[in-house]
Amino acid sequence: MEEELRYKLKYTYGEDFGTGYFKYGPISLGESPRITQSRGLILRDLPESVKMLIPPDVARRGIVVGDEVSKYLSSTRDMVRNLKYPLHDGIIRKDDDDSWRVAKELARFGLSSFYEQAAGSGDFKGFLVVMSLSALSPDYMRERFIDMHMEINQEFQGNMIRAVTAIDQPFAVAISEKAVTCMVVEAGHGNIQIVPISYGPIRDGIVALNRGGSETNAITREILKDAGYSDLAKDEYVVEAVKREAGLVPRDLGAAVKAAREDPARFSIKIKVNPLVTVELNELSWTRFLIGEVLFDPTHDEFKSYVQQGRFSIEDVTMGDMVFYGEMNLADAVISSVRKTPVEIQDKIVSNIILSGGAFNWRAPPSLSDVAVGSVDKVKLMIGNKVPDLLNRLNIRMVKDPQYSVWKGAIVYGYALPLSVEWNDKTKEGWIFPR
Repeated sequence: MEEELRYKLKYTYGEDFGTGYFKYGPISLGESPRITQSRGLILRDLPESVKMLIPPDVARRGIVVGDEVSKYLSSTRDMVRNLKYPLHDGIIRKDDDDSWRVAKELARFGLSSFYEQAAGSGDFKGFLVVMSLSALSPDYMRERFIDMHMEINQEFQGNMIRAVTAIDQPFAVAISEKAVTCMVVEAGHGNIQIVPISYGPIRDGIVALNRGGSETNAITREILKDAGYSDLAKDEYVVEAVKREAGLVPRDLGAAVKAAREDPARFSIKIKVNPLVTVELNELSWTRFLIGEVLFDPTHDEFKSYVQQGRFSIEDVTMGDMVFYGEMNLADAVISSVRKTPVEIQDKIVSNIILSGGAFNWRAPPSLSDVAVGSVDKVKLMIGNKVPDLLNRLNIRMVKDPQYSVWKGAIVYGYALPLSVEWNDKTKEGWIFPR
């Protein structure tokens, strides 16, 4: 056992397949994984003039992924139609071959980044890979991801991977937080997963919302257009920068908007994206609160003008047996999830609600503390307004590193799971070893 743990301390390897970003790397990285965009550019139908500019090994593979994509977009602008974001709401459709190709290349890219150094060690027998996927992903996805890793292992003559396992993203968060009975609210780029946990996910209690970081980007884009920055609104880098700097979560949207309209100078902001690009929100400074509020409650009247003009929409989506609710506010979603759990553990669940994911990473400037809050206080206020009797029982907290908590939990899970535990199709636990 001691030898096994020593091996795991070097070669446990975590993967967090998020809708917006892919986080990856071995346990030796410590607190932070490597991170790259969850996307790929498929290099098909290239003109000869472009082929000459692409390195032979890249041309041979016919695909580039992650942040590397930006190197090739400028020279293959007509190929943007082949730019794929494989995960939508944490899911890849069974028949979406291009997306599966991108997902596999992301995994291969990550593993190969560390393989050469690991293979140079005398004790290396392959990485112990822990894949973290959405709690909403269907069985075929987990099976396909496992097969995908086995194929990658074969590319490296069977020396890349010693064993592979899978874990739900919210359960990984609970493990990283050492929480046995809790609720994890995981807000990523594509969706919000609300998952009650008691020694494992309570699947009947899972509630999914069809919004996340992508919706905060979408409303930011419309605000930029209204502020006279239509050209910049087309640039995702600018949209992200403005969202992060300008976005505010209101204590109460109506009161916050009223205060900002009465005194726009107090809420105005100037964002220097780079030495050549500056964005200012002055008279429209009240819209800063829309950026944060859309994640928590998109049903307010302030959003209706965008919806009526066809500039913004969030709809319910059904995938398999799961409904992703578009407009359900976060408090109703949390309360609905708790009600679907056994009554005897409901008090324990509401006393340990954990917020995770980059979409919850908001700042509340001290100078605006009368109208702006962080995510923890926002959720507490919303639930307290719905069910005042819950206020004294609520305990809501944010993970230390919202963006990396899933990867950390995957690493801890891989380290703790004995190699003697083989994969069980019923419990979806255990290690799978290459044949």
